[in-house]
Amino acid sequence: AGVTNRSISDRERFKSLDDIDVTADGSPVLRCMISITYSVVCVVGLIGNLLVFFFIRVRQDRRISKINFFILNLAVTDFQFVLTLPFWAVDTALDFSWPFGDAMCKIILSVTVMNMYASVFFLTAMSITRYWSVASALKDRSRKTSCSIRWVSVVLWSLATVATAPTSIFSTVTNVAGEKLCLLRFPDGQYWLAVYHLQKILIAFILPMAIVSISYLLLLRLIRQRSMKNNSKRRTQVTKSVTIVVLSFFLCWMPNHAITFWGVLVKFNAVYWDKSYYIVHTYVFPVTVCLAHANSCLNPLIYCLMRREFRKKLKDLFLRV
Repeated sequence: AGVTNRSISDRERFKSLDDIDVTADGSPVLRCMISITYSVVCVVGLIGNLLVFFFIRVRQDRRISKINFFILNLAVTDFQFVLTLPFWAVDTALDFSWPFGDAMCKIILSVTVMNMYASVFFLTAMSITRYWSVASALKDRSRKTSCSIRWVSVVLWSLATVATAPTSIFSTVTNVAGEKLCLLRFPDGQYWLAVYHLQKILIAFILPMAIVSISYLLLLRLIRQRSMKNNSKRRTQVTKSVTIVVLSFFLCWMPNHAITFWGVLVKFNAVYWDKSYYIVHTYVFPVTVCLAHANSCLNPLIYCLMRREFRKKLKDLFLRV
């Protein structure tokens, strides 16, 4: 009965706050666990991505390959992403009460969203590059390719910045039931908030996953059609590592985007606000956010575990220490 009464009261509370993103009060134990997880992910992510920087930029014996250049940019996005986690850990521990002021709300939320976009953009670019590298027999255009890869990276960072613009503009500290929350607030209410979430799902999840899937299907068909004995083992290892990186991103972000899409349907009145939505939004959604953030420390671990060149460099580093 207590849960039902709370659900009804929270429903009325949310109906009056349809123009903002609000996370309902959850379990204190759950919030504590999520805060601790954020802290662990932050430490592991910082160490892991710094190792990627070191291996690619400092210990690289030859010119950086196209894939490694994208891996370097992906490590930059993950590194910046994990730097925001201490703020979200404190925010979660304080029952989502934001203590850092309006300016930091805009900065931290914008950095979080921008690096989410940049991360998926570079993962997509990696899959396309993997296919193009195998499909193309050209090896005498390294200088031209290197230049184009850098321009592609500039374009991807620019697109991520543009996609983050609504977050930078409409993020603010809002007083909700006596608590200061760092939220997105649109002037015309729930409609534009739903549109914002819908475009985020499309641009940061559905379209990239479609491109990645097509790239790997084409790559698989190409490998089966041609006899590629030269460097076939290395090519398989690189393809395997990139595939696992993409799969980890999909599994980490899919639950979050799925619940977000449910929220979009609620805001568009396509489905009803009910007790199940309240329970999922209160107790499951924070866990999916935590899972999505954990992806930023998984990528460097995957690089070190799946790619022989990184494993060798990591082993040499430990032997010297």
